[in-house]
Amino acid sequence: MVFATALVWVAVGIKMFGTILKRRENHRYVAIWFYIATWVTVTVLHIFNNLEVPVSMWKSYPVFAGVQDALIQWWYGHNAVAFFLTTPYLGLMYYFLPKAANRPVYSYKLSIIHFWALIFIYIWAGPHHLLYTSLPDWAQSLGTVFSIMLIAPSWGGMLNGLLTLRGAWDRVRQDPILKFMVVAVTAYGMSTFEGPMLSIKSVNAISHFTDWTIGHVHVGTLGWNGFLTFGILYWLIPRLYRTNLFSTRLANVHFWIGTLGILFYVIPLYWAGWTQSLMWKQFTPEGILKYGNFLETVTQILPMYIMRSIGGTLYLAGAILMAYNLFKTMARGNFLAKEEAQAPARVTYTPHKGEHWHRWIERRPVQMLIAATIVILIGGIVEIFPMVMIDKQVPKIESVQPYTPLELAGRDIYIREGCLGCHSQMVRPFRSETERYGEYSKSGEFIYDRPFLWGSKRTGPDLHRLGGKYPHSWHYNHMNIPTSTSPGSVMPPYPWLIRDELDLSTMAKKIEVLRTLGTPYPEGYEQIAVEDARKQASQIAEQLRKEGIEDPELEKREIVALIAYLQRLGTDIKPKAQAEK
Repeated sequence: MVFATALVWVAVGIKMFGTILKRRENHRYVAIWFYIATWVTVTVLHIFNNLEVPVSMWKSYPVFAGVQDALIQWWYGHNAVAFFLTTPYLGLMYYFLPKAANRPVYSYKLSIIHFWALIFIYIWAGPHHLLYTSLPDWAQSLGTVFSIMLIAPSWGGMLNGLLTLRGAWDRVRQDPILKFMVVAVTAYGMSTFEGPMLSIKSVNAISHFTDWTIGHVHVGTLGWNGFLTFGILYWLIPRLYRTNLFSTRLANVHFWIGTLGILFYVIPLYWAGWTQSLMWKQFTPEGILKYGNFLETVTQILPMYIMRSIGGTLYLAGAILMAYNLFKTMARGNFLAKEEAQAPARVTYTPHKGEHWHRWIERRPVQMLIAATIVILIGGIVEIFPMVMIDKQVPKIESVQPYTPLELAGRDIYIREGCLGCHSQMVRPFRSETERYGEYSKSGEFIYDRPFLWGSKRTGPDLHRLGGKYPHSWHYNHMNIPTSTSPGSVMPPYPWLIRDELDLSTMAKKIEVLRTLGTPYPEGYEQIAVEDARKQASQIAEQLRKEGIEDPELEKREIVALIAYLQRLGTDIKPKAQAEK
């Protein structure tokens, strides 16, 4: 899948650059700069994030582990969003907004500053998703500083877009296309202001792992990406089909339904996020956690989730309305598949005295590609290379050992079932978290974790210190019927784990690959790894039977491997007697 995606992306790049190089017009407008930066940056991010060693057709392990993997994955995660949902949409904004407003872009010089500052600064901001984690403080600080700096180029772009509408604001009241675009650009500005604010440590201590972050993201996706897409389609389709829009009134209805949808979607998420954080951190006068049961926070925010679903339904209804409107527009129009066009002969570009310095690079797409690549690589090199090359960035803990084969199988099941989406594995150094979960997480505990599983959202509690907290039967019943052990839980059941047979056919290859990557399994251990997994599975199954679980083939079930993994979590640094309880 990763390879197929890479092939498609390379094909897109070849097509795009082939078109650019064939153009007879030497000058490249600002929109094309953003498309070039998008392509090269996503390419670089994809390569680094997918440095993995394959185990089978569908399974591989990352080259980097633990803290190093966390930095690289969030370098990818943050910037893949930035260069897939921000920079290409800025290119669309710079083209379609002036077209729709019939006005020239407000400031070409500002667009130059916006472009180069944005692609240079953005690439440094990934570590702001890892504040207060086990990532070294210098990397966290770099993420914070550059995230705050992002306000300048981001708002420069927003103002450049809004000021392009100078002299056209009277049309905004009547034209749904401009309405969509104004709200889109405004949402871009609000989202790119809130992002840096959430990167400040004192704010992040409140927002991280809560729905506040989810609300922030959806201001950008629903408002910026969604509304700009709607505006572009309403402008473009009638011109492609050489007709007028079927119904301007329906487009206006779509705008108001969509706007209400965003409000009903995002505001409850902010409300839920603040509720979660305040309840997690609240202590009684006696110094005891006021809401010690995590489920108390879950049940409290259920009404916000209902409101969120209403908002999503409204937003989707607006999109369906648009699809109908555009379909009717296409049905009554006539698509011009081939349009005759003429262009002057290519003229060799020669710089002349007094020309702005940026013209030199604008007229040379290859140089633009090289310059953009250098600019986006600087931040990644400065942040990633020290983490990868300097061992002391991740202090080792002697008691931390590799996962047993059965625990390794259970971890892969945990990843397969998407448990990471709702549960974190990172206890931050806050009193509210150490009181609730136990000792805060150390970087050395994750040196064998491929991939890292720190998470970014706590719909359920953190699990890093879960090992030994409950008996095996609790986990068995919890995965089968979550409410049987946790009344009020919104976790879905996983009955197939109870009935499906554990597949250990690739275990030997997993051990071999992990040893190649540095996990200290003994030479030749892969030959007895399956046998060891079966022995541990028999021990867990025997204990489950003592606790009242009836199944003659418990040893063969996937649930046993998952239990082995869950019972291991966070126990390596505990005193041995405590870990065995």
